[in-house]
Amino acid sequence: MKLSVAFTLFLPLLVHAQYPAPTETYPESSPAPASSGTPASSTPTSTPASGTNNINVQVAAGGQLVYNPSNFTASNGTTVTFIFPPGALPHSVTQSTFANPCTPLAATGGNPAGFDSGLQAGKQFTIKITNDQLPVWFFCKNTIHCGLGMVGAINAPTTGNTYTSFVAAAKAIGSGETPVPDNGPVTGGVNAVATATPSPTSASSSSTSSSTPSSPASRVVADGLLAVLAAVFGITMV
Repeated sequence: MKLSVAFTLFLPLLVHAQYPAPTETYPESSPAPASSGTPASSTPTSTPASGTNNINVQVAAGGQLVYNPSNFTASNGTTVTFIFPPGALPHSVTQSTFANPCTPLAATGGNPAGFDSGLQAGKQFTIKITNDQLPVWFFCKNTIHCGLGMVGAINAPTTGNTYTSFVAAAKAIGSGETPVPDNGPVTGGVNAVATATPSPTSASSSSTSSSTPSSPASRVVADGLLAVLAAVFGITMV
């Protein structure tokens, strides 16, 4: 009888703690500062379909420090939409150079600075290819992510300064990567241009589902309830 009562009282609370609202996701393990940039519009934006005129890139695909795809070609006028997962560790899409894979592309002479999404989660950031004859290199500026190989390339050469060489150069920097401050999104760019700051991704465009694992806070509550149940079972079985 006591065992039945215990389950009746505590099981609903345990289920709720283990399975929170569908929009909650389990964050990656490393801590990171939030973006300090000016927030984008709060109006959710639908993600365009991948096709001839648009290529979608999943940032931190599968919870890994990668872009998917990370190396591809795109002709002039093509938009590239970077999709940041909601509720996860923030990441960025920051333009760099082949020679300095983990350093933002700065303005030099008459050339503008590179684009930069700023550290984001649950957003999407779009650039448009303006010169498909030259490569576009980019990386994630969250601490040591670039040094762990979180870099990407558009229209990279197949010989010489290849994407594979770019990844190797980033990993060679490793933990010696110089921290890059996050001052928010930067529009513009070289060979590819961002004309707007990141915008929220609509729920229909998100890959988050109701089966997403619970957050650490919810798991703590669940563990506490399990402890209570264990205590009740112990008393009952004595």
